[in-house]
Amino acid sequence: MIDQAPSGRPRAPLRTSDVARASGYSVQQVRDLERLGVIPPATRSPNGYRSYAAVHVHALGAYRGLAGAIGAVAARQLLAEVRGRPIVEAASAIMAVHARLARERDEALRAQAAVRAIQAEATFPDGERADDAMTITQLAAALGVRTSTLRFWEQEGLVSPDRVTSLRARRYGLGAIREARIVAALRNSGYGIPAVHGIMGSLHGTGGIAEADRILQRRLDQIAARSVALLRAGADLAAVVGDVAET
Repeated sequence: MIDQAPSGRPRAPLRTSDVARASGYSVQQVRDLERLGVIPPATRSPNGYRSYAAVHVHALGAYRGLAGAIGAVAARQLLAEVRGRPIVEAASAIMAVHARLARERDEALRAQAAVRAIQAEATFPDGERADDAMTITQLAAALGVRTSTLRFWEQEGLVSPDRVTSLRARRYGLGAIREARIVAALRNSGYGIPAVHGIMGSLHGTGGIAEADRILQRRLDQIAARSVALLRAGADLAAVVGDVAET
């Protein structure tokens, strides 16, 4: 613990070892994070020794939580930004991180719901009929994508037309249509092609919908953990922003 003055601020100056002990970082890490701009530059005494204050400890606590929520690079950038902004802009930048995580969660939930709904659809009891199939133009229009997008998904092995004639006219049966709908739902929910590959591979494997659901649930769990990390950083971020307001 840092010895605090009646105002609530630690008694200054703090040594590098004091900041390291309070923040959980090593002395070298404190120096490195100062060099990277995570914390404000320390003041220097005439003999060259660093002197720190409460805001440095808070900045390191905020960085730890932010790094867990949005990654180390983005955390460094955000802390550098809030220190140079008025309090209204600094608070807005932090709220944007909360909004981003909420958006990622909503996207993952929509993707999970889409995969479950599409996979749960029953096929016709008498089997697939010829008029159930679609051309590439019809399917692209139904999904709201370009025909070139469907061709790209096919090249990536995400969607497989049931038959390609000698004239190279693609025919999408019910299975291929469901694949395309799932890919479209995942892409619309913010999933990159590598992530879509993993989910589609699980659908085609022995795990089927259960494995795909587990993949999506893991993403939701990761987003929840990142949100908790951001919440833990809240008090330290408030102190950093408050220090900006007082300067």
